[in-house]
Amino acid sequence: MLDAALIQQCADPSLKPAIVEQFVTAAGSNDPLAVTVKSGGRLILVPKATTPDEAMAKVRRFVGQAVVRVGLTQFPAGVGVKDASELKPDLVDPCENLRKGTAMFAKVLRIVAKWYGNPNSDDVFPQIFEDAVYAWKTGEFEGASVFQAEDPGGPVVNQRELIDTGGTDAAAEEASPPTDVEPQNEKLVGSAEMRIDLSRIGGK
Repeated sequence: MLDAALIQQCADPSLKPAIVEQFVTAAGSNDPLAVTVKSGGRLILVPKATTPDEAMAKVRRFVGQAVVRVGLTQFPAGVGVKDASELKPDLVDPCENLRKGTAMFAKVLRIVAKWYGNPNSDDVFPQIFEDAVYAWKTGEFEGASVFQAEDPGGPVVNQRELIDTGGTDAAAEEASPPTDVEPQNEKLVGSAEMRIDLSRIGGK
């Protein structure tokens, strides 16, 4: 679980603390030195780093040849970097990683929300969040690279906690949109249940 003080000090202020925590739970790591390397969709096993220097050595070794994710937010290490020597050790600093990662994730949320037509209904937010997490993990949304894409700007609207920490049925009902809306929301209704199952918050 992320330290509340760390979120307060370091996370992007446009995201609510609960959303930051859910983002890191869904897409990040609880190890600030975590380095994940994927090539051609396959995970490359990298020995666990025990020091920031070790973690950065692993990042520099693979950046440019594979997809490298690092730290608490599993930030995409090679984004906007032309040469491995440009990579800064702050990637493995918990505060800096959270700052960069949440700022980038807020941008991804805005991109996804814009695609949805920036809906005002907060019932749609869980689906936007889910799509944004998927885009974060894959680096793409609707065929475009979300990390390189331009930020549409504006606030991240209608943020709501996706599931009450108690994991109660009432929360599940609240998370599901009314069933008499248009068919496009069937996807939402179906995904609410799964979101509870996948959530580690309930501690079942």
